[in-house]
Amino acid sequence: MLRTGLCDLLGVEYPIFVAPMGFVTGPELAAAVSNAGGLGILSFSGNPPAALRERIRRLRALTDKPFGVNLLQHYEVDEHADVCIEEGVPVLSFFWGDPSPFIPMAHEAGIKIINQVGSVHEAVKSKGAGVDVIIAQGVEAGGHIAGEVGTMALVPCVVDAVSPVPVVAAGGIADARGLVAALALGAQGVALGTRFLATTESSAHPTYKRKVMEATEAG
Repeated sequence: MLRTGLCDLLGVEYPIFVAPMGFVTGPELAAAVSNAGGLGILSFSGNPPAALRERIRRLRALTDKPFGVNLLQHYEVDEHADVCIEEGVPVLSFFWGDPSPFIPMAHEAGIKIINQVGSVHEAVKSKGAGVDVIIAQGVEAGGHIAGEVGTMALVPCVVDAVSPVPVVAAGGIADARGLVAALALGAQGVALGTRFLATTESSAHPTYKRKVMEATEAG
């Protein structure tokens, strides 16, 4: 069994996250990944707080394993964070903003904090704020992008800058070879998005799933 310190920190079997992809990573997909031993991270999908609460409860009904909820700070997420804390989600993940205002309350509730960044500068800020895990997202990632540096170059730089805070690699990783490469760069885990798009539990449109399966290295 492949285990890193990240697994012990988050209480998972494998150092593999599913990325919170908009409406694609709903309760079903997040629960499936958590049940398989990874960390399912639910996207809040721009839902109002009441709807997010319902999705969290649906997810909890589908798994008794650790899971996370991602909040995209491009939006106003104060009330969403309150919902996550009230519901006692095991892991709270942030992107595109400063998570520091939420960290004391979350930690007091026993919630682990993840922040996704695209630069060493943001990674160092995240470490200083007290986050538990940092996702280093390379420009190869799909969806919202944080920086302009490739995964293979970014990850070791972030690892060196924030050690001993565990780093998760994201962007262009889709199989076991990518996981091994990320670990060789010093990461303690990986976050995968596209790899999970065509799964049964994914909420992606069937046409989207088909096109993903038909895609080649050229697009």
